[in-house]
Amino acid sequence: MTEELIIAGFGGQGVLSMGKILAYSGIMEDKEVTWFPSYGPEMRGGTANVTVIISDKRISSPIIKHFDTAIILNQQSMDKFEKSVKTGGILLYDPNGIIHPPTRTDISIFKVDATKTAVEMGNPRVFNMIVFGSYLKIRPILTLDNVERGLQKSLPERYHNTIPLNLEAIKKGQELVESLLEV
Repeated sequence: MTEELIIAGFGGQGVLSMGKILAYSGIMEDKEVTWFPSYGPEMRGGTANVTVIISDKRISSPIIKHFDTAIILNQQSMDKFEKSVKTGGILLYDPNGIIHPPTRTDISIFKVDATKTAVEMGNPRVFNMIVFGSYLKIRPILTLDNVERGLQKSLPERYHNTIPLNLEAIKKGQELVESLLEV
């Protein structure tokens, strides 16, 4: 099993954090992992993306151009990365701020209204964990136990009190994901 994915959106949406938690969770599953972040100098508010590869086999390079999965959180990222999803791959997106939804018919497309749900949960900061939960529903490559261990490893200790809320958001995301087109 090898999963090559990109997570892309605005800085401040938790793009890099989601990738880091995913990577640590993969390590907890005893997988080979790469985490390769990319962001502009403005960071918060600018575009950011992270490439994560999780594999049972040795990973030769963290640099890839085509992805099994793309998690898209803003229109600029949709415009840039929709075409980079491999035929038969997966595109997951939050519709908030997406003016032109994905149009490809050769990939599976899923939507999760994570922005609205995070506000309803009373904490907009769990937005990325709702998206992460939706991803895990679509591609159950990690166990929830190892995701919790990944959260413990990736979050500074002063934020460990947020782990139960993050896990609740992940479970909520698993419930909310909506398939728009399955190949």
